[in-house]
Amino acid sequence: MTFNTVFHELAAILMIAGIIGIAAQKLRQPLIISYILTGILVGPAVLGWASGGSELKLLSSIGISVLLFVVGLKLDVGLIRSVGPVALATGLGQIVFTSLFGFLLTLGLGFAPMQAIYIAVCLTFSSTIIIVKLLSDKREIDSLHGRIAVGFLVVQDIAVILAMILLTSFTADGSGGIAAQAIRLLLVGTAFVLGTAATMRWVMPPLLGRLAQNQELLVLFAVAWAVGLAALADGVNFSKEVGAFLGGVSIASTSYREAIASRLTGLRDFLLLFFFIDLGSGLNLTAAGVQLLPALALSLFVLVGNPLIVVAIMGAMGYRRRTGFLAGLTVGQISEFSLILAALGMRLGQIGEADVSLITLVGVITIALSTYMILGSDRLYHWLQGPLRVFQRATPFSELRDSISGPTRVDVVLLGLGRYGSSIYRQLRPHNLSILGIDFDPQALRLAAAHGLPVQYGDSEDPEFTASLPLSSATVVVSTLPSLESNAAIRHGLETAGFEGHFIATAHDEGEVAKLEFIGAQRTLLPFLDAAERAAELIVADLLVLQRAQPAKAAP
Repeated sequence: MTFNTVFHELAAILMIAGIIGIAAQKLRQPLIISYILTGILVGPAVLGWASGGSELKLLSSIGISVLLFVVGLKLDVGLIRSVGPVALATGLGQIVFTSLFGFLLTLGLGFAPMQAIYIAVCLTFSSTIIIVKLLSDKREIDSLHGRIAVGFLVVQDIAVILAMILLTSFTADGSGGIAAQAIRLLLVGTAFVLGTAATMRWVMPPLLGRLAQNQELLVLFAVAWAVGLAALADGVNFSKEVGAFLGGVSIASTSYREAIASRLTGLRDFLLLFFFIDLGSGLNLTAAGVQLLPALALSLFVLVGNPLIVVAIMGAMGYRRRTGFLAGLTVGQISEFSLILAALGMRLGQIGEADVSLITLVGVITIALSTYMILGSDRLYHWLQGPLRVFQRATPFSELRDSISGPTRVDVVLLGLGRYGSSIYRQLRPHNLSILGIDFDPQALRLAAAHGLPVQYGDSEDPEFTASLPLSSATVVVSTLPSLESNAAIRHGLETAGFEGHFIATAHDEGEVAKLEFIGAQRTLLPFLDAAERAAELIVADLLVLQRAQPAKAAP
């Protein structure tokens, strides 16, 4: 079937994406998988509709720029500084591990050395775009493992540029060209970082203050700034992804970042649809079928080997096995850069079409399976936490060093000090209650303590977690954690400890309310319906009821 215009073609593709997306939602499957299936269906292997490849790639590139711009908005300088060492060590360690063992594995599968080099390098890099999308959907982008994951993914994005220079240089004479390109890249990168710092310090605060008077103009500027910096970076042979990311960082320290990020979310999700469709449409099913067995072996290596090296490195640096495991799952797939590198190798005549099809097939397999792994990370950790103990030091000092012992007697225990939890605390503060905040994120503990909240380090997945809470005096335990598994573990621990007060949990959609009530929550909060002010009123009301009932219960 052919279309008269590209507009008609895109309209048909969107209709197919919508139908498959509805089916995926009914079957409780991730939308990313439905988008990739749409790409395969409308691509040359099946319907052949996706002939307007340049238009798809253009929309895809804009979506990538907006996505990484929003990521940069959420990472202010303080957060970058706090995860910098572990992000650098983990990112570089995983690159070295995957390149070395991937090369040996590929040689063992019968590939020539040049093919093995390309395939190994393509297995090395993980998709910033997909991971940020999944972490955002799970509301974990601001968590400790989420910030670390974004940090080492940015390290990988910078390293992939160096890899492209090195692979391209195999056709060059001598090493002078490599050195000159590396120096140029270093200078360009330094200029971008310094320019971002200067813009953040002197340009953005007054400029955004003027633009904020008109919300439409503010959004227009944000998109233009994201795409403009991405284009500038691409124009000087730097990474357009890193350019868009730094554009977001330049605004992250201003008071307008939340307003901008909230207004770009819908646009980001719509444009990213075209990235996943483009990815699926690039799969050559005929050539990929011949490479199925090698693709399965390489996919297993990426899905298991990459996460294990992240867990091992983070464990050695003093992080808990749970933090390392959740961060490690984010490297269980290959990147869109892998396809770019494969196309580069074919253009240079160093690998063939069959090799490109193999890498594309590994990409589709690992992206699909890692999506399920990340979305089901809590359940996976529950199954694997015993064997993972070998990766955790006796004292995970990197997470414990910022913990502060809370008071021994409290009225309210508040579990989770993210945006919703910290907002609830601010609303509870005028009621003169004794409140203890609990979190396993050192950054969240520091921020809460700076606002005067007594805090204590704690992790709901730790079997000894409940025993550390001052439950003998607490009347209400409030959990703002998004995981149903975590809330079930907390409720079980409270029952075991003989807690007689109210357990208030947080549900992120209507479907979770009944499940939380089933596990024993006396009240559930819905952040989109129960704003922090309303949630504080409900907590205080429960507290007063229980406190009035206590004397009556104690009477003979």
